[in-house]
Amino acid sequence: MGKNKLARWAELGTFDNVVQPETGDDSWKDHKIKGNWRKDIFRNENPVVLELGCGKGEYTTGLSVLFPECNFIGIDIKGARMWRGARTSNEKQLRNTAFLRTRIEFINSFFASDEVDEVWITFPDPHPGKKNSNKRLTCPWFLNTYRNFLKDKGILHLKTDNTELYNYTAKLAAYNGFEILFSTNDMHAMNPNELTLSDKIISSHGDPVRRDQAIAGILSIKTHYEAKFIEQGKTINYLAFRLEKDKVISHDWEKKE
Repeated sequence: MGKNKLARWAELGTFDNVVQPETGDDSWKDHKIKGNWRKDIFRNENPVVLELGCGKGEYTTGLSVLFPECNFIGIDIKGARMWRGARTSNEKQLRNTAFLRTRIEFINSFFASDEVDEVWITFPDPHPGKKNSNKRLTCPWFLNTYRNFLKDKGILHLKTDNTELYNYTAKLAAYNGFEILFSTNDMHAMNPNELTLSDKIISSHGDPVRRDQAIAGILSIKTHYEAKFIEQGKTINYLAFRLEKDKVISHDWEKKE
C-alpha cells in the first residue's frame, strides 16, 4: 500500500463522521450504531438517505448541500476513496453527512427497521451476463435486504451507464409490481421537474422555485466515473421506483427465459 493510501487510512480513522467496524469484528453482528444514526451521528430526526457504493462521495456530499434538511450516508468498502468525501464534508462543515465503511452484503448490521427513507445506487459494478445477475446490487437478494431497513414505499434510485443493468432492474421492478416513478436512458436530457424524490424531501422544499433549483442541482452532480462516461459519449440511465416492505422480491421470470 502506498504512502498516500496509508496516510488516508490513518486520517479516516480520526473523522467523527466516519463509522467503520473494528478489525476482527463479526461482519454479520449488529453494530452499536444500528438504529442510532439520528441520535448519535446527526443529532436530529431528519430523513436518512443512503448512497451505496459511494466511491469518493461526490453524490453524498453534493446531495447534502442541496438538501440540508436531510441526512446522507455514503457507504463503500474502499476507505482510501471514501477519505475524499469524508474530508470534503469536514472541510465544508456538512453536519448532515456521514460515511460507513463496510461491504453492502453486511448492511443489515448497521441499519434498523424503517431507519432509512431513500436509497441511491450510483454506478455499481454491473456484473454483466445472466449468470452473474445475482451479484448485482439490484438483484432480489439485495432488494430484499434493503426492505429490512427502508421505510415502506421508500424510493430506490439507480444511476448507471450500463444498459444491461438498467434493463434488468427495470424489468425486475415491473415484474414485482413496484411503482416505477421514472425511467430514462438519458438522465441528463431530463427536465428537472421530472425527477421524483421521497415525499419528505419534496415537502422540505415546498417553495417551487427552491425545489426546482435543488432538483436541477441533483442533475448537475456527477461522480468521478459518471464524468468519464459522459466524456466518452455515453448516456446515463436512471430508474426510480418505490420498494414495498411487504413484498418478497422474486426474479422467477429469469427461469422462464
